[in-house]
Amino acid sequence: MKKGLIILALLIAVSSAFAADADKGIVTVYMPSPAGLANKLAADFEAKTGIEVRTFQGTTGEILARLETEKANPVADVVILASWSDGLSMKDSGQLESYVPENADKMVEGWIDEDSMLFGYSASAVGVIYNTLIYPTLDADWDALADPAYKNDIAIPDPELSGACKDFVAGYVNAFGWDTFEALAANGMVVPGANRAALDAVTTGEVGVLIAGVDYNAYSSMADGEPLSIYYPASGTVVNPRPAMIMKTAPDMDNAKAFIDYLLSDDAQKMVTEAYLLPGRSDIEYSNRSTLDEIPQIPCDWDAMMAISTDSAARINELCER
Repeated sequence: MKKGLIILALLIAVSSAFAADADKGIVTVYMPSPAGLANKLAADFEAKTGIEVRTFQGTTGEILARLETEKANPVADVVILASWSDGLSMKDSGQLESYVPENADKMVEGWIDEDSMLFGYSASAVGVIYNTLIYPTLDADWDALADPAYKNDIAIPDPELSGACKDFVAGYVNAFGWDTFEALAANGMVVPGANRAALDAVTTGEVGVLIAGVDYNAYSSMADGEPLSIYYPASGTVVNPRPAMIMKTAPDMDNAKAFIDYLLSDDAQKMVTEAYLLPGRSDIEYSNRSTLDEIPQIPCDWDAMMAISTDSAARINELCER
């Protein structure tokens, strides 16, 4: 009799534990590349919390399109984009929830907005990526790449798909105007597709140079032995915090907040650096890529960039149509 009661008590305890795990629910997160990082973050968060992570992975353009189709029936709890300006647009349209996450005080200055709605948990910069079998060395500034020496040998990612390229175009145009992009287009610049397709065009030698290529893709490919190199032109580039945001319509609000806390944790930030992205916390060390201080930057007026980013991205594609 006593043994039976002990077994019954154990069964009840196990059942209660499973029920507690089930009660932890899910969190739905929309994430951009790199896919390997997204998968690792999701798996580690699940292991630490027991909360199931359901993800949709795509380009910034694909994520925004999905959010648009789901307006009547919101699904996403957390949205991460590769474009700070698109995150600001979501804030301006009232889509985001305010929250003060753990470790917010350790974030890089300017990578959290004043209303605590956009959290730049990581960042990338765009640079000039080139095939070293075609150009053993290269350090030309953006406008110098419009020289006839590079005719029909320049590519740019589609800024209507790549959030990082979109923000760079808006930042460059806001600072310097359209002359450089018009000259590059006249020199035969092409748009092979989003970031991966554009990088592949340079890796295979279809073109020799990719402008506004995201740096983490270059560092990863270089580590894999591809004949590539990257530099940041002297006149500056845009360092683009990748905003993680809680949707005001989040079906699982508490789990969404827990996921934002996790993104700023030591373990998650270490995974960020392993993916060759810049960490969102200023106290995180890394040595596998250029540091934030080593990247020449264009001063960014994010409000002005937000206002022109969509039209500027579309105009790049118009200029490069042939």
